[in-house]
Amino acid sequence: MVEPLASDPRAALGRAGEQAALDVYERLGFRLVARNWRCRAGELDLVVERDGLLVFCEVKTRSGSGFGGGFEAVTAAKQRKVRQLAELFLAMSGLTPPRSRFDVASVGRGRRGVTEVELFRDAF
Repeated sequence: MVEPLASDPRAALGRAGEQAALDVYERLGFRLVARNWRCRAGELDLVVERDGLLVFCEVKTRSGSGFGGGFEAVTAAKQRKVRQLAELFLAMSGLTPPRSRFDVASVGRGRRGVTEVELFRDAF
């Protein structure tokens, strides 16, 4: 797999969106377990934990609203992929959380250029 160049604007936008989503989770009392966890099957954006709840979060960042919000980009196929990756993550990490859920973080520029994060908890 080829890593994106540091100057790639799409990669930079994605990293900024993941950081904004992580900041929201941390304010909610979650701790980071994994970020950009990769295996041959794909990548999980964020895995966070709080009080025995493990959350797998797909982060979708948009620079504008021309293609809709990030939430709409998480298709049924993408949901299946994230579930598969979560199973692989649990198997490879040895973690056995009592509870887990799948969230989507939709990140975009709001009014006045402020980054806004909308969390869709238990999205699928």
